[in-house]
Parts: sequence; structure tokens; C-alpha cells
Amino acid sequence: QVQLVESGGGLVQAGGSLRLSCAASGRIFSGYVLGWFRQAPGLERDFVAGITWSGGRTLYADSVKGRFTISRDNAKNTVYLQMNSLKPEDTAVYYCVADQRMVPTTARHEYDYWGRGTQVTVSS
Repeated sequence: QVQLVESGGGLVQAGGSLRLSCAASGRIFSGYVLGWFRQAPGLERDFVAGITWSGGRTLYADSVKGRFTISRDNAKNTVYLQMNSLKPEDTAVYYCVADQRMVPTTARHEYDYWGRGTQVTVSS
């Protein structure tokens, strides 16, 4: 089993920045993709970003490209999501995900492990 715990959410004004962190523990080892999804009220849970174990390959949703950056520190079993130029439409609960696969995917059902989420609220 893999446990994921998110932190770093909060309230920020439009144009501001936040950095989310996700600490992974348990049976996580090389070959696990880590990533982020988000869910706004009344909407589906959507893919945000993903990163391979090596960090050499990333995948982003079009809506966050150029504003968000995903990275990981394998020594700490932690994945980060740096969010810049935040917009009110980025308001959502952000979930950390993990899956034993070679490359990230946008498909929600492909990820076996999920954190409980952290709230990000962007005010206009």
C-alpha cells in the first residue's frame, strides 16, 4: 500500500502563487508515477499534472501549462506542484495520486492511490 498526504493549500489572490507538497510513504519505489488531479464543486475530478519516477518526463493539462510546474524529490518521496499566476478557476480540492506505471496518464481510473486532498481557493 501507498499512503499520500498533501499539504500547502490555502487562500490566495488571483495572480498569486502556492506550492503544494505530497509526501508518499509505504510500498513506493522506482517505477511509480506521481501526479495531481483537482476537483471544483459540481465538476468532475480532472488531471492537472504528472511526472515519471526519474522526473525526466512530465505531462500537464492544457489549462495549467506555463503556469504550473510539477517536480519530485525521490530522496524525500515527495512530489511538488508549484502554481503561479493563479486564477479563480483554479479553485478546487487538489489530490495527489500515484501509480505503478512508466509514464503519466490523464485517465483518472488508471491511478491506484489517492491522497485526501488539499483545498486551494483563489479569490478575484
